[in-house]
Amino acid sequence: QVQVVESGGGLVQAGGSLRLSCAASGGTFSNYIMGWFRQAPGKEREFVAVITRSGSSTDYRDSVKGRFTISRDNAKNTVYLQMDSVKPEDTAVYYCAARRAALSEGLFYATSSYSYWGQGTQVTVSS
Repeated sequence: QVQVVESGGGLVQAGGSLRLSCAASGGTFSNYIMGWFRQAPGKEREFVAVITRSGSSTDYRDSVKGRFTISRDNAKNTVYLQMDSVKPEDTAVYYCAARRAALSEGLFYATSSYSYWGQGTQVTVSS
């Protein structure tokens, strides 16, 4: 069973950059599809980005395409979310999630598709 811990959140000005990290332990990291989600106050948790086990494929929600980049380093058991040109509407708690899929290179977008979640890291974008 994998555990994931996010880090790298903080306060950033609009137009700036931030890199989130998610360190995994307790499982074979390359067997897990990894996703980033976020939840703003009063709103439901929403999909942000996903990456396949090998890192060969990625996908993003439309509002972050061209600004955010998800990547992973299987040797370091870590997935990253590079956030560039951030906007105030990106303010949220960002969560890392893992889905075990040893034989799949698919992409998954629903919160219900992921079994393992971190505690979240706060990202605040000031205008």
